Amino acid sequence: MTPELVNDPSAFPCEPPADLDDPDAIVGHDWRAFQEVERMGDHWDRPGWADQQRSYYWMLTFSGATELLGLAEHCQKALRHLGMDPVPSDGLHVTMLRVGPTDQVTEAQVEQLIALTQNLPVQAFRLLAHPLAGSRGAVRFSLTPWRPMIRLHAALSAVGDQVRVPGGSPTSALRPHLGIAYNNQTRQAAPVVAAVAPLRSLPPAKLDVTSVELVELRRQDRAYRWRTVHSARLLPSQTSTPNK
Repeated sequence: MTPELVNDPSAFPCEPPADLDDPDAIVGHDWRAFQEVERMGDHWDRPGWADQQRSYYWMLTFSGATELLGLAEHCQKALRHLGMDPVPSDGLHVTMLRVGPTDQVTEAQVEQLIALTQNLPVQAFRLLAHPLAGSRGAVRFSLTPWRPMIRLHAALSAVGDQVRVPGGSPTSALRPHLGIAYNNQTRQAAPVVAAVAPLRSLPPAKLDVTSVELVELRRQDRAYRWRTVHSARLLPSQTSTPNK
């Protein structure tokens, strides 16, 4: 059973989409939420994220996804005049779940996380990354469908609870997305929304997710960088029919 998403003022969008599987419903919902943003803030203005800080996260990474890399680069070039900080090609990721700062998670807990995720009860899945929407601090691809990511988040959360790590947001507040450019100043959102709109006709990129990575994350030169600690393989998919 897929955990239920709920309205959450700390999430963006606050309300989840009406359908967690329908691409049109998800993409339209993300776009309407972005259109309603009046002002964008500086993504990097986040208390507690000093340059020397290191934190463990579960992430989906896409270093070999050439279709995604090409689409992201195309959109970044089209938005270059906005002066945002583009996500490097080797930095594209989907944040699944915060584990905790490295000084609050012991080596023994990391070893437990690795052991308990050797057989995650989640099958490999295919995502589509759709151009383009945004939030109060970034421009990002919408992802569809949400249901497999919700199941993965819930499974990782259960493992984190078992190991008693600090953890992150609950599954009920999950709003999957893939950022391609971070806003680095306070500004009116309307010009950004207008610049993004023409890119929404581009076809989505396919992403086959077969693993989830435990990483040690840091901020460096207005980008997120990481060291992969462990790659947890997902179960083989029982269907060969891709999501449309």
